[in-house]
Amino acid sequence: MIKVKKEGVLIQKTDNNFENEGVLNPAVIHNNNHINLFYRAVENGNYSSIGYCKLNTPLTIQERMMKPLLIPEFEYESHGIEDPRITQIDDTFYLTYTAYDGVNALGALAISTDLEHFKKLGIITPKITYQEFNRLTKHNHHINEKYLRYNEHGGLQEKDGKKVLVWDKNIVFFPKRINGKLYFLHRIRPDIQIVAVNNLQDLNAGFWQHYFWHLEDNIVLSPQYKHEVSYIGAGCPPIETIHGWLLIYHGVHDTVNGYVYSACAALLDLQNPQQEIARLPYPLFKPELDWETKGEVNNVCFPTGAVLISDTLYIYYGAADERIACASMSISALLEELLINKKQEVI
Repeated sequence: MIKVKKEGVLIQKTDNNFENEGVLNPAVIHNNNHINLFYRAVENGNYSSIGYCKLNTPLTIQERMMKPLLIPEFEYESHGIEDPRITQIDDTFYLTYTAYDGVNALGALAISTDLEHFKKLGIITPKITYQEFNRLTKHNHHINEKYLRYNEHGGLQEKDGKKVLVWDKNIVFFPKRINGKLYFLHRIRPDIQIVAVNNLQDLNAGFWQHYFWHLEDNIVLSPQYKHEVSYIGAGCPPIETIHGWLLIYHGVHDTVNGYVYSACAALLDLQNPQQEIARLPYPLFKPELDWETKGEVNNVCFPTGAVLISDTLYIYYGAADERIACASMSISALLEELLINKKQEVI
């Protein structure tokens, strides 16, 4: 078992209107000797924006903005900007988030060159109804039957004058091009899927039709163990190591008291990240302490950002959907444990 240190709560909600209901699920990036956190801030009515704070050590806040950095501006995000992640590719920062319009939750992207000014590029995931999704994927013989349960929305096709679409969340870019292509993870429950494109402009209707027609080929991780049996989702941006891409993701299992969200770990192949090398057969860490088990949503550890300082990996996560906490561990010990649990080759 990996030795994990729960460093405690780092950021709490305040009386400021934009974050008086909760702060959670931060995008985190180390740049110019500072750690930058772009966190989901929730106000009354469950409307979300993106707050910002700067750390001068992994656990010490240097400054915190008293107003949101990014707010909803367009109809597709009118009910909130949720659960950001951030990755640097070359000279550009890619900030992904879930855009929620009150009906649909879809992955969107904003880019920046200075971490202060962001240009929103809109939704980059498919806008597809369940009926279209089912038509394109029904010949895939091995996809999980839970795709139906989680994405049919009870057969509802329209709500508040809007088409009800398949929810597509947890957009996470890899921090470099791989074989010349941009790669990102996304999540249509219950699995984690992967996309590879030459340019973002390739993400058109024709691309997605072909993608879903071959959905089996685009699933990178599926639930495997008890702690993730309900569904999984991408968490922190992948970290490049000599053994593979280290992916910290969340796993969810249902209990009589509701869903339990845990932090999990896997290794993906460096040149072909669609290929799983290893994964932990147990949670990296799970809700155990009061501030993880009791909150806006109980029993949640939701990892979304990580920083590596020497051999110490700091993982920032939403705790009980109300506060931001941090856990730390030795990355070399984590990789060693993962390599003990390599995926068995199918003969």
